[in-house]
This record gives sequence, structure tokens and C-alpha cells, in this order.
Amino acid sequence: MNAVTTTLSAPPRVSRGLGRDVGKGVWLVAGLIAAFLLLFLLLPVGTVIYSAFVTELGQPTFGHFLNFFGQTLFRESFANSLQVSVLSVIFASIIAIPLAYLTVRFDFRGATVIQTLGVLPLIMPPFVGAVALQLIFGRSGSLNLMLNDGFGITLPIMDGLTGVVFVESLHYFPFILLNLVASLRNIDGAMEESALSFGCTGFRLFRRVIFPLAMPGYLAGASLVFVKVFDDLGTPLVLGVTNMLAPQAYLRITSVGVDDPLGYVISVIMIGFSVLALWLAARVMKGRDYSTLQKGGNSLQRRALTPGMSVVAYGWILAVLLVVLSPHIGILLMSFAKVWSFSVLPDAWTLQHYSTAFTEAGGMIGNTLLYCGLAAGLDVVLGTAIAYLILRTRLPARQWLDWAASAGLAIPGLVLAIGYLRLFKGLEMPFTGTLVTASWLMLMLAYAVRRLPYALRSCYAALQQVHISLEESAQSLGASRLSTIRRIVVPLMAGGILAGFVTSFITAAVELSATILLTSSESNAPMSYGIYLFMQSPAGRGPGAALGVIAVAVVALGTYLSHWVVERNASRASARHPQP
Repeated sequence: MNAVTTTLSAPPRVSRGLGRDVGKGVWLVAGLIAAFLLLFLLLPVGTVIYSAFVTELGQPTFGHFLNFFGQTLFRESFANSLQVSVLSVIFASIIAIPLAYLTVRFDFRGATVIQTLGVLPLIMPPFVGAVALQLIFGRSGSLNLMLNDGFGITLPIMDGLTGVVFVESLHYFPFILLNLVASLRNIDGAMEESALSFGCTGFRLFRRVIFPLAMPGYLAGASLVFVKVFDDLGTPLVLGVTNMLAPQAYLRITSVGVDDPLGYVISVIMIGFSVLALWLAARVMKGRDYSTLQKGGNSLQRRALTPGMSVVAYGWILAVLLVVLSPHIGILLMSFAKVWSFSVLPDAWTLQHYSTAFTEAGGMIGNTLLYCGLAAGLDVVLGTAIAYLILRTRLPARQWLDWAASAGLAIPGLVLAIGYLRLFKGLEMPFTGTLVTASWLMLMLAYAVRRLPYALRSCYAALQQVHISLEESAQSLGASRLSTIRRIVVPLMAGGILAGFVTSFITAAVELSATILLTSSESNAPMSYGIYLFMQSPAGRGPGAALGVIAVAVVALGTYLSHWVVERNASRASARHPQP
């Protein structure tokens, strides 16, 4: 999966020959994209914000916010959400920073495998991992049973907010790992050599030279972790923690209704802190120069570990990976467990859970493939079009399309779903009489809007690597702009487009926040909703675990196929154009 950053680049200088005129086709495409973003992102979010600041009669007011902060439960929920998000960033950093530094900085056997295993938590929904972690680290879990038998002690790892922090840290630390590895690889090795020549070694070298130069990647990952944890709904609900902002917003909307102003107040606070986290990450880097002069061949030199350091490093990494991968191990064991209660391992085994999952949730698997496939397809089409408008045209204010599309990164899924329920309330689908909010199209569109920033960044980066002279040559030979895009640009962007599709698909497949509000019936439900329903009862946890394993397998298969296609295309290109 590609590392995702939160920085937006300024519009590049467009070639005069290619971007001289802005034809009707360009205006039409830009208009359609703007209309889509306005209808399915800006208006729903704007409706949420507006509803938080007006009375039932439409009069401006701050009374809803005063009411919110005047209630102990909401003040506690606000403080808890901030605490959990900050602590999750801290513990995710403790996991990710040593993994990234050791595997990039030292000659480490199995570094690629370690980095790959470190990304696996992202392909499992965090609320699914929460159930598995309860069986391993809970009060009656495997670890505490062994500690109680051996030493007469238990560890409250999965209790209350501590459990939420533990689950979120294990699930989202790959965002820091991916971005930090990319930054460390781009550091000029000469910077390290200069520091070493002045006697700067060990941890001082890392603290004063290496880590500051990698700060852009770290802050990009850390801000994403904060945003993801702050708006996560499924994990607190599964762990029975409701005194946080996201669960409170969900409970207010589902119990009181879409007209409840406090639900919108919570949504505005969630939006504000998500935007603030991303802005602070960019603000900290503003005015500082992190650039280096190395171009590919002079990055950080890998150094050999001493035998003693190797033992310590491998021991620590294996221990960390064992904990990080424990949700996958636990969910796999649970899916085959006939009985697993107050025991270190299951007492009996069965395949019945998989049969139940396919029988009762077979349609959910198909729905997931349909919704996520359509959403990811829409994302790469929009991402390619927006990237082209920015990089290849002189369309006025074209950068606003980039900013608007990327805004979805800062909008919690729960808030977007609430906006849809409010904006499209009572509206019916043409010729069917079905409410728009009860249609699966709303769910698919929510997936697309929330994942558009990922696809856009991939498509943008891919188009930046396509030299503009190739398009100019095609047009000089009489090819139209549309023909040039179809036959030259898109094929050369195939790798980036595929990366954007896969990233959007796999992240949408594990979405629960928007899903839980926009799913109107089980027949229209995706796998994430089915897993959540199964996990609500002890009897359903086996089939829920089986469905979770299937979800992980689908995501893993999609990721593998995307890498296979990219490698195959690269091999074919190399065969057609061998190096002299």
C-alpha cells in the first residue's frame, strides 16, 4: 500500500503547447467533478455544520455548544477522545519508529518481510481485531490466564480506554511506518557521514540528524493516525466504551434522530480536530528545509549489526511482530474454535463457522465487492481527471478541485453519513419510490468520497512521471486531446491508477463508521456490517471471525494481484525496451 501524505503541491507550470487553450471539454469535465464534490461532500458537510449553529427556526445560535459543554458526559467524551488519540499516536510511534529505523539503517536480514508484516494490520478492520485481542489479552484471555496460573497476577490491557488505545495503536501504526520508511530512504547519506566525522554517533546521531530529516514523513503518518483514531466508531462500540465522541454522535443520531442538534455539535468538533491535526502537521514543517541533494545512489548506507545488537534487535522485532499480528492469529483461531472460553487455546475445533458465514452472509461478500469496486473505480476516474486538469491545463482555480477532493481525508465517515441522512432526508429515488438514504448507492458514494484522496495522490504522482513531450508529440501528429489521453496518458499511468484503485478498495472494505449508519437492511449490507452484527453476541463471534478472515483474504488477494499486475507490466516493458 502506498504511503499517504497530507501535503498538497502547488499547480505546476503547464507546457504552452499543451495547455494553451481551455476548451469546452475541459470546462465540462471540471464542472462535472465540481458538481459531484459539491453534492456529495461539501453540501452534506456544510449541512452538518449549519445544523450545529441554528435553532429549529433557523436562527443563529451558540446554545447547542453551550449545552454540549454543560453536560458532564459530553465533556468526558471530548476529553477521552483527545486522550485516546494522543496516546495512540505515542504508542504507534513507539512501535513504528524502531521498526523503520532498524530495517532501513542496518543490514537486516528479512527487512522486506518485516516491513510487509508490519503493514498487515491495515487490512483487518480494527473492531474485528478488538474482539480477537480480548480473547488473547482480556481479563479472561490467554495471556492473563497464563500469568494468573504462574504468578497470580493479571494485566488490565483490554479494560476501558486502555483497551481502545491498545487496539488503535496496533492497527494504525503502519501509517507512520510507511511514511517514515519512505522519508528515511530519501535522506542524503552524506549528511550522516558528516555528522559521524564530527563524532555524532548512536542515539545522538538519530535524535539530532536522522529523525529531524525524516520529520515530514513522521508527521504525515502521525497526523493520519490521530485523525483515524479520533473518528473511529467500531472499536469503542465493540469494547463497550461509549464515553467518546464518535460513539456519542452515533448514539444521539440513532436514538434521538437526525434532528438532534447535539449530534451535529459532536460532528463539528470531530471535523474541527481532524482538520486541526492535518493543519498542524503542515504548519510545523512550514519554513523549514528538509531537502537533500542525493539522487538515488547516496541514501543512508546500511551498516552491519554486531552479534549482540543482532540478538537484541531480532528479539525486540519478533516480540513486537508477535503482538502486532496477534489480532490476525486470534481471529483465525476464533474462526475454527467450537469452544473458546476461559482457556489459553480453543477446547474444540470446527469448520461450521465458515459454512454459517457463507450461508448467512454470502450476499454481504458480493455486496462488498460491488460497492468497493464501484467506489474505487469512481475514485480513479475522478483522480485521473483531477490530476490531468491540474497538471496539463490552465483551467482557472484548478487547484481548488485538488483541495476540495482532498478534504474528504479530514471528514470522519460518521460525519459524512450524518450529512447524507440530513441532506437527503425524505428524498426518493426516481421511478422507484425508494428513499435515497435507504439505497446502497449512498453507501457506495460515501466510500468513494472518503477514499478519493488516496486515489488522487496516486494518480497525481503517476501523471507527474509522464513527460509532457510524449503528449505533445502525439498531438503534433494529429491526435486529439481525448485520443492522447486514452492511448498515451492512461496506459503510462496504469501503475499509479492501479495503486489508487487497490488502496481505495481495501480501505473501503474495512469501513464501518459510515456503513453502520447508511446500511438500511441486511440484504444491502457489506461484510463490515455483517461482521459487526455477528460480533454482538457470543454465539455469533465464530461466524463473525470466519467472515473477518474472508474479508482479510479478499483484501490480501486484491493487494497481491495488484502487485502482480504491476510487476508483469514492468517486466513486459523491460522486455520491449531492453537497456543497451
